[in-house]
Amino acid sequence: MPDTPYLLAAIGVSAAVTWGLRALPFAALAPLRSSAVLHFLSVRMPVGVMVILTVYSLRDLPLAGPLRATPTLLALAATLGLHLWRRNAVLSILGGTAVHVALASTLFAHM
Repeated sequence: MPDTPYLLAAIGVSAAVTWGLRALPFAALAPLRSSAVLHFLSVRMPVGVMVILTVYSLRDLPLAGPLRATPTLLALAATLGLHLWRRNAVLSILGGTAVHVALASTLFAHM
């Protein structure tokens, strides 16, 4: 087993490099935690994510067949309703996704 020390050293170096690369952003960005930029992003990002997800979801919406668009439109309505009701991006995204998956895989599966 002459290769064992070499393998252990390679694993150790790989682990150290991986840990260092994952820890480096946290150390480098620590001063930004109290910055105005981070505060601005924390307020505006949920809305930005919702806009991007909405555009991505609706880009292939079949407008010629309104029945084929029904699951997507109902999921959009559920997402909007949940967000207006609870003001929680995670709940509205997960709820809208669940409605779409449930409708698309059951009631509207054969369209």
